[in-house]
Amino acid sequence: MDFATALIPHAVPFALVFARVTGLFLLTPILTSGSIPMRVRVMLVVSFAAATYPFVPAGVLPDTIGSVWVLGPLLVSELAIGFVLGVFAQLPLVAVQMAGYIMGYQMGLAIASAYNPELDTESGVIGQLLFFLAAMVFALIGGLEILFIALATTFETMPIGGFSGWAVPVEPVVDLLHTGFEFALRLSMPIMAVVMLILLAIGFGAKTMPQLNVMTVGFALKILAGIGSLAAVAMVLDAEIADELLRVLDLIFEWASNPLEAGDG
Repeated sequence: MDFATALIPHAVPFALVFARVTGLFLLTPILTSGSIPMRVRVMLVVSFAAATYPFVPAGVLPDTIGSVWVLGPLLVSELAIGFVLGVFAQLPLVAVQMAGYIMGYQMGLAIASAYNPELDTESGVIGQLLFFLAAMVFALIGGLEILFIALATTFETMPIGGFSGWAVPVEPVVDLLHTGFEFALRLSMPIMAVVMLILLAIGFGAKTMPQLNVMTVGFALKILAGIGSLAAVAMVLDAEIADELLRVLDLIFEWASNPLEAGDG
């Protein structure tokens, strides 16, 4: 038996592992960056799938698949598992970007936007700055490593074809959306307070000195005060972002380790 013939029985099982790994690369921060060439991302998916495949527990992977009609739903199911992990990891970064958008809007920078290669969209400059800060924190605290470990753990808790309606983490995702809005407001609150004080000062100045050009002075003051305040609280924001990311990563690992209980909330 030659080498190619020996690999044929592993084609379908490896394809299923490959699909689950591919799902992780669809929405995970940093891995989905448009600045990473597609060939490199494909190579990373293949490499990680090849590294994971030998460690998949025996009996998890099916030896044969009856038909394409059976293989298709299985591939989609496996893709969904990795995609769910990516959704979990992406939500706090989107919340941070929302906080940056709120800050930029209050400072008068809503019309200033730049291309964000991570999300393949245009976003406000402050939102993009905070998004990259959150992505850097995510990488430094080992977010990618935890996601890879969580994905490998799912092969023990969710065998091939085991992802179904009972395992969909509806309540955890809804909870993350709820806390994400709250988190975005908490991050943007210091800048909003400073800008509000600047606006009050400008309002009093306009009443006492009518000759003051409020539009010109106020616009510049809001930007300078907002950026200065953002720089002053940068370390605090960094710590808050790290705490939120660690909380979400714990939630990810909890779902990967016991998807039934985590999915039920």
